[in-house]
Amino acid sequence: MTTSFPETKTGLRFGTATLAVTACLAAVLAAGLPVRAQDNPVLAKVNGAEIRQSDVALAEEELGPSLAQMDPATKKDNVLAFLIDLKIVAKAAEDKKVENSEDFKKRLAFTRSRLLMDSLLATEGKAATTDEAMKKVYEEAAKQITGEMEVHARHILVETEDEAKAIAEELKKGGDFAELAKKKSKDPGASDGGDLGFFTKEQMVPEFSAVAFTLEPGKISDPVKSQFGWHLIKVEEKRARKAPEFEQVKAQIETYVTRKAQAEYVAKLREAAKVERMDKPAEAAKTDAKPDAAKPADSKMAPAKK
Repeated sequence: MTTSFPETKTGLRFGTATLAVTACLAAVLAAGLPVRAQDNPVLAKVNGAEIRQSDVALAEEELGPSLAQMDPATKKDNVLAFLIDLKIVAKAAEDKKVENSEDFKKRLAFTRSRLLMDSLLATEGKAATTDEAMKKVYEEAAKQITGEMEVHARHILVETEDEAKAIAEELKKGGDFAELAKKKSKDPGASDGGDLGFFTKEQMVPEFSAVAFTLEPGKISDPVKSQFGWHLIKVEEKRARKAPEFEQVKAQIETYVTRKAQAEYVAKLREAAKVERMDKPAEAAKTDAKPDAAKPADSKMAPAKK
């Protein structure tokens, strides 16, 4: 099992791949719950047709990102206005028999299949996210993490070796590392004195890690070259890494378990199905049909930066 870690402000860290599930798994719809009438008031009527609170909630879910910047009141007003227009235009489309066109029938069939798929996968994913399954994923990831060494360091990043050497001379004369990082580093985290927090070897580019993990706490490196430029590194502390508490990563683990179950369910159905690809040779089609196994990369077990 592998784990993934958040990127630093510099983009130095290497993250493991995100879950390799098929694209269709990205649009899973939440399973709906029964709504009591008193909790689902009528908000508007269009030619007698009701628009309820549940309709607004569903539309908000579907419209998603386009509403992200709106405050709740504005969002509700805009969604309700959209639903009113939707009712009006849909009725006009019915009057014009738009549903009888071949294009409409194809789109309707696709949308129906998509909703059926999403609903079933949501059910399968929910069934898989038991406390036992999530605890198992947590324990397996925690075993990999516990005891792994990590370093807390600062760095100054500049364009050229000459710049790095000049700063190194200032440091040798007693210059404050954090203050020089604020003034001279091109790293976005310079305002924090070049603080990178704690990281493991795999989280940094190899050239950086090779030096950072050999330095003793309090020591400053000679100029180090990487793909990002030239670094001066100061190690603040070293420690054996500890796994975060289960509750801290429960949401990420739930996402991983859900998507893994969905990917496996799709793979099982695909194995039992007769799939014929007319656009490529049978052997290639068979290979392409296999979904990538989900990886526990989203169960982020990295402790919070201190």
